[in-house]
Amino acid sequence: MSETTHNLPEFSVSELSFALKRTVEQAFDRVRVRGEISGFKRAASGHLYLALKDADAVLDAVCWKGTAARLGVKPEDGMEVICLGKLTTYPGRSKYQMVIEQMELAGEGALLKLIEDRRKRLAAEGLFDAERKRPIPALPTVIGVVTSPTGAVIRDILHRLSDRFPRHVLVWPVLVQGEGAAQQVTAAIQGFNRIEAGGPIPRPDLLIVARGGGSLEDLMAFNEESVVRAAAASEIPLISAVGHETDTTLIDFASDWRAPTPTAAAERAVPVRAELAIRLADLGARLAGGMQRSLDDQEKHLKSLGRGLGDPAQLLGAAAQRLDDRTERLRLALPRLIRDREMQVESLSARLLSPREMVLGACHRLEILLHRLVVVEGSAHVERERRLERAALHLKPGPILASITEGGRRSVDLGRRLARCGEQVTDKAATDLGRLGKLLDSYSYERVLERGFVLVRDKAGAPVAEAAALKPGEKISLRFADGERTATIDGEATKRKPAKTAAEQGTLI
Repeated sequence: MSETTHNLPEFSVSELSFALKRTVEQAFDRVRVRGEISGFKRAASGHLYLALKDADAVLDAVCWKGTAARLGVKPEDGMEVICLGKLTTYPGRSKYQMVIEQMELAGEGALLKLIEDRRKRLAAEGLFDAERKRPIPALPTVIGVVTSPTGAVIRDILHRLSDRFPRHVLVWPVLVQGEGAAQQVTAAIQGFNRIEAGGPIPRPDLLIVARGGGSLEDLMAFNEESVVRAAAASEIPLISAVGHETDTTLIDFASDWRAPTPTAAAERAVPVRAELAIRLADLGARLAGGMQRSLDDQEKHLKSLGRGLGDPAQLLGAAAQRLDDRTERLRLALPRLIRDREMQVESLSARLLSPREMVLGACHRLEILLHRLVVVEGSAHVERERRLERAALHLKPGPILASITEGGRRSVDLGRRLARCGEQVTDKAATDLGRLGKLLDSYSYERVLERGFVLVRDKAGAPVAEAAALKPGEKISLRFADGERTATIDGEATKRKPAKTAAEQGTLI
């Protein structure tokens, strides 16, 4: 079979792929494509990969890392955008794709839909709840402002604060639109919250996030999720003043108070000093007047109560006189009472016998009783035996005589048992009487003196129980166990420390 010849040039796969690549890139070097983002993902390298689609076709797209950092829009699935770039091919997979250089939302309606969807999602998380709002301080000492340092906004805020009530202001300069603005605003809010109280940099009592008016695209940085979350998480009360009165951004929902303009934010932050001084003066005057009226009413009430009372001096004088009378009577009654008691004790002691005499007397009476019992018992026993003997002489021996004899024996036995019982009773009585005598003897004050104690009497012979009752130079008598001596008091009495209670002694555990 003969070899077929062709006049078409022969290409390798690589040659053809790169020829197509050059053709596509030359023909579509600058294109503007509108479509919906689908399959968006961010690679670890920082490149963005996505697809633009409409109802009939899909176009793969890529945005390199350096360009992705400058995009004014944060891509999301379902977002309708307009991309500017060029078409190219990827020979490794025989596919074509768009290299994105710029991206913008496709019209204001799409941007508003994006903001609304984000607002609903953040609201569902509770970031906009009224319970999260913190009260704005009445007069903050330090105010932190997050805004552009070169715009008219910061000048308006500072001028308004100076007119109303000058305060210490800290400015955190940030971009307020364009690439990186949202990240700087977020970092500023978080940075102010990280300042520690009492440090070299004063911690603000209030934050103001401000920006002038602009288009919806210009205000997008304040609609970013990171900015909204930072405002909601701020521990320092925050006022948002972004745009004009008709402009609304998501940070307004998360802030503690929304100001329609930056100037209004400054007015809300501090009061007017002159008005505050007038108000304080008015409140002070009202307070002083109220206090004076209250004091006047209390004075009138006190005087009306005083009219119903007697003269205090007279009442105190009568009470003092009664006290003096009771004191004098008590001073005289106490020694008299002691003397009466002493006389009663001496009278009773004179009538008492010593324990030894009482014991001897009781023993003597007991011997007499025992003797009488023995005599009576013996006489009865002799009489019974005589009657039995006389009866036995007149009776014949038999059962009756035996019974009488047995009865006599029992009588003799009972008599002996009665005598033993009497001895036991008298012995027990003698023992108890001796024990009581010893006890009475041990309680005698004479036995106390034998143990080393001394009975102290004053010159009148009255017993002395307290050291404070004796005065220096006073004569006293000392009664010992073997006699008496006299002495003279020297020096003042010293008080003995009371014994510690159980609570004061503590515990051994």
